[in-house]
This record gives sequence, C-alpha cells and structure tokens, in this order.
Amino acid sequence: MTNWLARCWVALILATAGWPGARRARLARVFGDLLWFAVARRRRIALANLRACFPQWTERARRRTGRALFRNFARSALDHGVLWRGSDAQVMALVRVEGLERLARARGRALILLAPHFVGLDAGGIRLSAEQQVVTIYARQSNAVWDHWLKVGRERFNAPLLIARGSTELRHALRAMRGGIPFYYLPDMDLGAEHSIFVPFFGVPAATIPMVSRLARIAGAQVVLAVTEQTQDGYVVHLEEPWADFPGASVEEDTTRMNRAIERWVARLPDQYLWTHRRFKTRPPGAPSIY
Repeated sequence: MTNWLARCWVALILATAGWPGARRARLARVFGDLLWFAVARRRRIALANLRACFPQWTERARRRTGRALFRNFARSALDHGVLWRGSDAQVMALVRVEGLERLARARGRALILLAPHFVGLDAGGIRLSAEQQVVTIYARQSNAVWDHWLKVGRERFNAPLLIARGSTELRHALRAMRGGIPFYYLPDMDLGAEHSIFVPFFGVPAATIPMVSRLARIAGAQVVLAVTEQTQDGYVVHLEEPWADFPGASVEEDTTRMNRAIERWVARLPDQYLWTHRRFKTRPPGAPSIY
C-alpha cells in the first residue's frame, strides 16, 4: 500500500467513525468483495490455508468462508475510526468484555492474555488497555501512515508498553509481567524455524514460538485465552478461565495445548480468523510448500 492510498484509507475510516455500525458494515461488505477479487495473493494464501486445515470441506465452502473473512476484515478496519477517535463511552459500547472479573482477579501477578489472530484483535487489545495498562509486542508496519495510526489507537489508553519485535522482546515482556502488567500476546505467527518448534495446527505441522510455555515457567504466569469475536453490533472480548495445570510436562506439550485452544475458537469463528497470513510458511524438512 502506498502512502497516498493509506492516507485515503485512513481518511475514509475517520470519516465513517460517526456512522451507525450497520451502515459501516454495509460499506465494508462492498470493500471486502473488492479486496477478495483485487488482492489475489492474499486470496490464494487464505484458500491454501483453508484447504490444509479443512480438507473435508468442499472448495465452495472454503471460498465462501474466505470471502466472508475479507468482508469481516474490511469491517474491522472501518471500525478503527471509533477506536481511534470515538469517545470512551463509544469504545466501551463497541467492544464489550466477558469475563472481566478474571482480569481483576489476576491484578498484581504475572498474566499472559493469549490473543490469537482474529479480525477483532486490535479492538480487543485497545478495549483491554482501557481497563488497565498492558504490554504487547509491536511489529512495525511497512507503510508509515498505517503504522502511525495503529500506534495512535494502541497507545490511547493507560500508556500501554509497546515492545518492538526483536532479540530483547522476551526480556522486556518478562520485566513488565513481573511488575504486574498483563502481556497481550499474539501467539499464532510463523516467525521461522530458528526459534520455533513444530506442533500440529488442525493436523498440519506448524512452526510455533513456544514463548507462552517459557514465560509461564520463568515468571509463574497465569495464561488466559483472550479471543475477540466480531458480532453483528460490535465486538466481544472473551476472557476464559486461567489454564489449570499449566505449564505442563514439557514445552512441546504446552505449545500443542495452546494450538488446540486456538483451534477450538477457529472452528467456532472460521470466517474471522486471519487466514491471509502464511501460517505454514516454514515447513518441516522435506515437506512441500502449502503455498
């Protein structure tokens, strides 16, 4: 995306911030369909992921899910106008939290909020930061304009700690957690084989960073799954009960457990999971590329 196009996109997002949610959703449906046809590379990646994870589905079902994802993603992008410029009350109305008492109970102790890549990811993170200060790892966006506005939203409430992705991210996150700041962590990215282990994701070996297990062992942190669901009228952050008996016998067992927890929500919300990421970019030795 060029800076000029990004500025136009941000201007549209801000201009529609005051619209009723249903009106933004109708516009997002149009944009989502345009993206489905125009952004061929992401469409191919999404369909390849769906074929790998749901081989029992028909191709028609996969395409229907992929197209719905593009619409949901476009809607989440437009909803950023409320997150960036809406009043506190408007943000609270757009994004509800179920299980907020679990965040309160953990106050003062090390806590990992496990936030998989669903379309409402940003809405959930901003909403939780309105409750208390959080720490998260921030990957700089390739487009400077979009990068700026994402940071504006993420830094809006309670001065969250945004840690740049790099070699020291684990140390900084650990220090913050030990200080009682919850860690809003995005676990389901393929960052290469060097620091990953292969564990199944829908039966497909997926290079997965075992950071959750390691942080839980080092810091004695609780782990709470924090999935943000896009609903007809906004978003709901689902904070589940802290995981019992975690960490377990091994890092591999813990990381497999994490992926199974994510699978449960993906099966529930298949058209809200960001299949446009190359989740299986890194393959075991000798395995063919999925893409």
